[in-house]
Amino acid sequence: MTNKFLTFILCSAVFSFTSCSSDDSPIEPIKVVIEGASISPEVGGPNEPNQVYIDLSTNTTNAVKRDSWDLGFYAGSEYRVTLNGSLYMAAGQLSETDIDVVISTSAEVQELQPKVAVGTFDAANTTYVDSPDGTITATAIAEISATDANNKVYLLNLGDEIGTETPATGSVDISDDSRGWKKIRILKSGNDYVLQYADLDATTHKEITISKSATHSFTFFSFNTESEVIVAPEKTKWDLNFTVFTNEISGYGSYGYSDYVTNNTKAEVKVYMIDTDVDAFTYDSFSLLDVNNTNFTNDQRSIGSSWRNGGGPGSLPSLKENVFYIVKDTDGNLYKLKFLALTNADGERGHPEFVYSLLQ
Repeated sequence: MTNKFLTFILCSAVFSFTSCSSDDSPIEPIKVVIEGASISPEVGGPNEPNQVYIDLSTNTTNAVKRDSWDLGFYAGSEYRVTLNGSLYMAAGQLSETDIDVVISTSAEVQELQPKVAVGTFDAANTTYVDSPDGTITATAIAEISATDANNKVYLLNLGDEIGTETPATGSVDISDDSRGWKKIRILKSGNDYVLQYADLDATTHKEITISKSATHSFTFFSFNTESEVIVAPEKTKWDLNFTVFTNEISGYGSYGYSDYVTNNTKAEVKVYMIDTDVDAFTYDSFSLLDVNNTNFTNDQRSIGSSWRNGGGPGSLPSLKENVFYIVKDTDGNLYKLKFLALTNADGERGHPEFVYSLLQ
């Protein structure tokens, strides 16, 4: 079979491809793009123990325990460290640069501890969490300086354990006891990060060098294993992440959300919402010609919790029937996406389902 004939077969298939050639030159590796599917991310039920990464173009999912990591060391040009917001972690800068002299009884630590937390209902406490929109230059931990004297010790709230109780039907139990505190200091060594860490009252510390990744957006570190851990797929191999999330409520500071969906803005994944009560579109009829590129933003919360009704006194959260989303994935493919379920057949939370289709 000639290359030319093989190319004709591949280009006529029901899938889409990144490139095809009609001459007799060697065929480049071809990436198959899935035209659509229905997915039920394994979030794990009403304790929502998992973060689930999804790549739309290959219809693949990757679930990881959300307590498997604590810090993410950014691989881009900036030297930034992110917190695991799915556990409600927070960090506050201290005036000290010597990690070994910081103890829990110091006045500065005692003053900060009540503030360095999620859900204090203080508008100012967003200082102690990463910017919810995903802006890498707005992390709770300041940019790591090449000058050691500029890198302060941080008081680190490790957030909450994953919930273990079985809640009432339709409710969630996503957080449990406090995971405690650490003190950390992060330095630069050449192109690497150097993490110093210890328990709050320790008078000595441990240290690990962490290199920037060439394939992932972050190199992740766990205090439980005291080592680097694999969490997210490679930076261009996921589009959406189902997770518990630290967001903010205007005027009330940081706040924890369940049933949350973020998009991979570090790899240029963009999303916007269509409200069928306002916009003259339906999911079934929406086509590539209807896409409005000016609606895309750089906010990783473009889906967020907007696919569900929040509930309130006397009512449980529920699926929104009147919205769907347009997603531009890491390869620039355009999809429409609609949620089908928030719960399973028994009404138990933590069982989302959605369908998506390639726009062409």
